[in-house]
Amino acid sequence: MTRVLVSADMEGVTGVTCPDDVEPGTASWARMRPLFTGDVNAVVDGLLAGGASDVLVNDAHYTQRNLLLEALDPRARLLTGRHKPLGMMAGIDLADAVVLLGYHTGAGQQGVLSHTYLGTGLTGFRIDGEPADEGRMNALIAEEHGVPVILVTGDDLTCRAAGSWAPDALTVEVKQCVSRYAAICLPPARSAELLRAGATEAAARLLRLPVRTPQEDTDPARKRAAPGRPHRFELGFHAPHLAEAVLAVPTVEPHGPRGVAFTAPDATTAARTFKVCTTVAGAAMEDHFD
Repeated sequence: MTRVLVSADMEGVTGVTCPDDVEPGTASWARMRPLFTGDVNAVVDGLLAGGASDVLVNDAHYTQRNLLLEALDPRARLLTGRHKPLGMMAGIDLADAVVLLGYHTGAGQQGVLSHTYLGTGLTGFRIDGEPADEGRMNALIAEEHGVPVILVTGDDLTCRAAGSWAPDALTVEVKQCVSRYAAICLPPARSAELLRAGATEAAARLLRLPVRTPQEDTDPARKRAAPGRPHRFELGFHAPHLAEAVLAVPTVEPHGPRGVAFTAPDATTAARTFKVCTTVAGAAMEDHFD
């Protein structure tokens, strides 16, 4: 049995180029939901064609209620809704591989709708001294669970960036960045062809790798396939008061005039601490003066 988790974000999917496209409740978001679901279905189809036996899709964008369940490939399952302990990577503990679908570049970087945890004032993010984004952070969580990233999809700059944090993964470009709010986009039918082909090849490659056994999955002592290792996270904000607010989080220390940093014993703990930091920063934002 080969189980694949699809962590599905929205900014990097076919046709998405502007904030309204991914803002729940807008007309543009309603229009893009079928395209989002279409990208997911193409990947699901390809994974199963390549030999995967089970696909769990985690809706990982914003409210995490964006994908259309009624239009989802009936062979897949959907994890929808908020407040999942591992957020965008919920389900990784039951997967043999993960696809990062619809991902994007990070805060302060070039790329379509580039950001890191939007609405938190982040302008820069580094992990272990390297420029980071949500993809790099989530790839570290996958690594810690012994789960390879087999496919990354998004714009051309996201696929290029993935080469540094998921070097063994295949990538599929569904659009080329022109600016943060403009892209040369492929029609959905063409995107679907490329996504299906990429997912098929990714799953076929996976079958040549060692896969967990059912006995391993039921072992309560087997929480991770790889030992956790320390990671240092550095966060830069656009205003000093945001960094000051985040200093209330235990283990966090000042880093520069508008930044903070912390070191955690493993990637999962680091990601959870990061979530707390960004939640605090988001709460410290002012509607009309940020």
